[in-house]
Amino acid sequence: MNTHAPKHAGVDADSFDTASSGSFVVVHDPVRAPAGLAQAVVAIGNFDGVHRGHAAVVARAKTLARRLGRPCVVLTFEPHPADFFAGRSVVFRLTPEPAKAAALARLGLDGMIVLRFNKALASLSAEEFIADILVERLNAAAVVVGYDFHFGRRRQGTPAYLADAARRHGFAVEVVEEIKTDAAGSLEAVHSTAARSALEQGDVHEAARLLGHHWFVIGVVEHGEKRGRALGFPTANIRLDPSCRLRHGIYAVRVRFDGGEHDGVASFGSRPTFDEGPPLLEIFIFDFAGDLYGKTMEVGFVGWLRPEEKFDGVRPLVAQMRKDAERAREMLSR
Repeated sequence: MNTHAPKHAGVDADSFDTASSGSFVVVHDPVRAPAGLAQAVVAIGNFDGVHRGHAAVVARAKTLARRLGRPCVVLTFEPHPADFFAGRSVVFRLTPEPAKAAALARLGLDGMIVLRFNKALASLSAEEFIADILVERLNAAAVVVGYDFHFGRRRQGTPAYLADAARRHGFAVEVVEEIKTDAAGSLEAVHSTAARSALEQGDVHEAARLLGHHWFVIGVVEHGEKRGRALGFPTANIRLDPSCRLRHGIYAVRVRFDGGEHDGVASFGSRPTFDEGPPLLEIFIFDFAGDLYGKTMEVGFVGWLRPEEKFDGVRPLVAQMRKDAERAREMLSR
């Protein structure tokens, strides 16, 4: 059994602030349910983005767990099944594994169980998935799924099939019907595809409306060309997940590291004034001085400022950066 925290691109999910996550545990491919998570209520899904619809499923699972006096966990899969079947990265991952763990922890769950999505898992029949994964390995007390949940080889398993099998195997099932509203309004257009589309257009405000939280990324600060320092705007540089299709541009951001939160302005793109290099997130943190290299940082995207541009030299670039920083301060102050 492997109970280490999830890692992606060198990022450890336990190394950043999960905002009152309590004793949230991440487990990979357990042979048996780990101590404290046996007989749990298990919510199943990809949960990419952990959007408002996902939060509704989690809330239902937590309510059932309280009623049964059981822990509550999410069962999810890595890599994304669509990527596995395509044999390459095709999905713009809203929440690569560390970000998914952080978002789920903030919903007050006890843990996240990650199954490696590979040929062996994909080949399990619906009955084998229930008997081998849910019963034998996880010893689930109850399972919570959405109304459109399908599972098993060729997606043969349905919520009705799961409920019937649960009666035979002795665990409870709750199927969350389509929920059309929540406290923030309509949920009819809330899904991961819509959030991805908003981010591809740079519309982080719409993405936040769909997700129920500011879209954020997690990464390790790395050394760069140090051009920002020479220009009077020293930046923390982070490479995002290769699947990221966020629109290149300038954003107002909030940054978390070392237990604190800071405002800033960030550029995501290829630096056309200089080198047209691979995409890089460069964050200028307001009113901060210190060494950030090697730190794990969470960056939340609060507002869109402008597209990435190529400037005719350093002087006009610096003038625009000053304007960007001022606009970002104003936006974040609101």
